[in-house]
Amino acid sequence: MLQENFTFGKITLLALADSVNPCAIAVLTMVLIAILIQNPEKKKKVLYAGLAFVSAVFIGYIFYGVILIQFFKTFAEFLGKNSGYVYKGLAILAMILGALNVKDFFFYKKGSFATEMPIFLRPKVKKIIEKIISPSGAFIIGFIITLFLLPCTIGPYIVASGLISGLKFIETIPWLLYYNLIFVIPMLVIVGIVYFGFAKVEDASRWKEKNIKKLHLVAGILLFLVGFFILLGWI
Repeated sequence: MLQENFTFGKITLLALADSVNPCAIAVLTMVLIAILIQNPEKKKKVLYAGLAFVSAVFIGYIFYGVILIQFFKTFAEFLGKNSGYVYKGLAILAMILGALNVKDFFFYKKGSFATEMPIFLRPKVKKIIEKIISPSGAFIIGFIITLFLLPCTIGPYIVASGLISGLKFIETIPWLLYYNLIFVIPMLVIVGIVYFGFAKVEDASRWKEKNIKKLHLVAGILLFLVGFFILLGWI
C-alpha cells in the first residue's frame, strides 16, 4: 500500500521543488505590479493584495489536492493488490519531471512542457491580472489564476497527493496544509520584501528572470532525487 511508503521527507522535498517554480513567482509579481499601478502610494494595499492572492492560491491548491487524493484512492481500489504499481509510477513521474526541469537549465525555452506556463496562456493571465484593483479582487482572481498555474505546478503535487492518498482522508488534510504552506512561502517572502522596501516589484521580477534557469535546476534535482530515492526505498 502507498501508506507504507509514505514519509515526511518525500512530501517536504516535493513541496520545496514546487515552491521554487518560476511560474508562480512570475504571476505574483504581475499581481503586485498591477496593484502598484492602481495604488502607487498605498503600500498597504500592495501588502493586502499580495496576501490575498497568496491565500487564494493556498486555498485553491488545497481544493485541487482533495480532488487528486480522491482520484488516487479510487484508482488504488480499482487496482486492488496491484496498487503498488501506482507508487512506482509516481516515482517515475517525479524523475521525468525532474529531468525536464534540469533540461531547462541547459536548454531553456519559455513555456516548456510541464515546467512552465504555456505561451498561449500568458496573454490571458496578464489580461485577467490587469483587472485587479483591490485586495478583494486579488483574492477572487487568485482562484481563477490557479487554473492557469496548474500546467506548470501540478506535477510535483500529483506525486505528493498520490503518496498521501494511502492515508485516511482526514489524515491527508494536515499534509495538504503542510505541502501548500511550503509552496507559498517564496511568494510570502516576495510580498514581505516589497512591502518593507527591501526591493521593488521590478527587482523581484528581474531576479526571477535572471535566475530562472537556476530555479529550474534546483527544482529538477529535488524532483529527480525524490523519484530515484522512492524507487530505491531510501525515503
